[in-house]
Amino acid sequence: MATLIHTLADHSDDVNCCAFSSSYLATCSLDKTIRVYSLSGFAELPYSPLAGHAYAVHCCCFSPSGRLLASCSTDGTAALWDPRDGRRLAVLPQPGASPVRVCRFSPDASFLLAGAADGSAVLWDVRSFRLYRSGKVKDGSLMASAFSPNGSFIVTGSSSGDLTIWDDKMRCLYNEKAHDLGVTCCDISSHPVSDSENGLTYFQMASCGQDNQIKLWLILFADFLGVQLKYKCTLNEHSAPVLACAFSCDGQMIVSGSVDKCVIIYETSTGNILHTLSQHTRYVTTCAFAPHSPLLATGSMDKTVHIWQLDLKQSYAGQFQDLTSLPYLSLLTTSCTNNFSESLGLRSKILQKIEELRMTTISVSVPDEFLCPITRELMKDPVIATDGYSYEREAMENWISNRRSSPMTNLPLQSLVLTPNRTLKMAISRWLETKQK
Repeated sequence: MATLIHTLADHSDDVNCCAFSSSYLATCSLDKTIRVYSLSGFAELPYSPLAGHAYAVHCCCFSPSGRLLASCSTDGTAALWDPRDGRRLAVLPQPGASPVRVCRFSPDASFLLAGAADGSAVLWDVRSFRLYRSGKVKDGSLMASAFSPNGSFIVTGSSSGDLTIWDDKMRCLYNEKAHDLGVTCCDISSHPVSDSENGLTYFQMASCGQDNQIKLWLILFADFLGVQLKYKCTLNEHSAPVLACAFSCDGQMIVSGSVDKCVIIYETSTGNILHTLSQHTRYVTTCAFAPHSPLLATGSMDKTVHIWQLDLKQSYAGQFQDLTSLPYLSLLTTSCTNNFSESLGLRSKILQKIEELRMTTISVSVPDEFLCPITRELMKDPVIATDGYSYEREAMENWISNRRSSPMTNLPLQSLVLTPNRTLKMAISRWLETKQK
């Protein structure tokens, strides 16, 4: 059972990310702030909110020890904070000043990875606050990243749909087309799967994307074999793009959040749905498990963060798997090739069908170019800004009322004139007509 125990409603705009440490919960938003709460009663700390960014804050994360908090923003910077008193320790400007979409600490907290809209991935030395290494994906914006538990490699995901594996010197080792319409998030389980017979170690990874899918992978990293990324299975339970995914700390659960407004918790070993949570009223943009307690946080464009208490015994139903043995690999391989829908309960099927009927504007095959880059909703009145991109008129008017930079490039707009994109509006209308037939 997952019980909603608290709702945080302090942000004045969309919640983009939430992250736990052993003592705190951090949330960040389009309202340019990061808010920090104590896990004891979820009281907001006296120094919160942190208001150092000039534009929307896209991501926040704690170092493994919880001694540092990182954030990144459309303003083209990442920032480091002391979560004990809210002091800003450093501002790390992305080369090229591109909007920074994602940030992640290495397992030993020596480095912070910052990924940006121009495809750049930068490793910052946390001790010296200096740029250590950088790389760039071939196409698209960098939207997702994750470190392996041993820190020996990094996985990034891009808006072009690629998963790229890098070593700790930011040398590209492997590239895989994973999600046709773009990767939105990825996570690597902190519990490796060991093959003692061959002396190899596998890492479980989950990725999700605009194609409505969550994909499970096994990554093999060995000096004599190089890097191998093995596809295992796909979870197809969401009816719209999946914006976030995360493993529980023990690796036995995966949680996802979607444009369909639902949060789904799966059992990793079988792919069975443990819980479907439908309390958010708009897109679910982020989800995170707490490291040392049975808590889950989910954030949404409805400006709220829900805190859930998990009954782990009931969730696992006594089916604990050994994550460090080869039989587990066999179980994962076998179960993931089966049709997961056969094992779902009638209740889950009914809830999903109801949600599908509610999705009247966003189709499972909606082209990405029909979605406003600001709201990620189907455009009704598209306009072209002087940066060359098309936006929903109301969203762009709200944007330029507070700032004079491009939402996509973070560069100054030469003019605030918005030109109706009649060609795009006609294309959307024709597409809607075909979906209604």
